[in-house]
Amino acid sequence: MSRTELLQGTLDMLILKVLAREALHGFAIAQRIHQLSRDVLTVEEGSLYPALYRMQDRGWIESEWGVSQNNRRAKYYRLTRVGRKQLERETVGWERLSVAIQQVLGST
Repeated sequence: MSRTELLQGTLDMLILKVLAREALHGFAIAQRIHQLSRDVLTVEEGSLYPALYRMQDRGWIESEWGVSQNNRRAKYYRLTRVGRKQLERETVGWERLSVAIQQVLGST
């Protein structure tokens, strides 16, 4: 199956959703999105890290250094209170957009 590109604006929402469960380092975030999408969505490093830095600048996530499962130094990201509110807003917006797209696709 070919790689599926993410719609602009959806990467932030997916990262926020994954981080709502637990703090993770960058590679684990990309893996979790890939896993939860049943191998449909792939997040490339060139998209992931700029998104993480942008979200951190906006106060949606924060980070701290830790040690990964394979005993390597890694920056772990976690959701902030502001990030949880942003996730709620983005989820509502996504649900509205999904319904609208389904209505268009289902029209005859």
